Amino acid sequence: MSAVKPLPEEKASAELKPIFEGMKAKFGKIPVFFGTMAHKGEVLKNFLPFYAAITGPGTVEQKLKEFAYLKTSLVNGCEY
Repeated sequence: MSAVKPLPEEKASAELKPIFEGMKAKFGKIPVFFGTMAHKGEVLKNFLPFYAAITGPGTVEQKLKEFAYLKTSLVNGCEY
């Protein structure tokens, strides 16, 4: 089975460089999930606001959101 590897930072377009810098500042690195999505820059740019809205503050507690995220990953055999 083939796998898509994350886009190396040095190959990121000028448009993605600020996004990569922001991720490094927030997470200390570029998470594999986002690095892989960066192969299609428009997808990553449009996904990030959606992801922030879902994972950000809201009526559901943050820890419950994380549990749902992890459970979904487990059910789907995801290694994250």
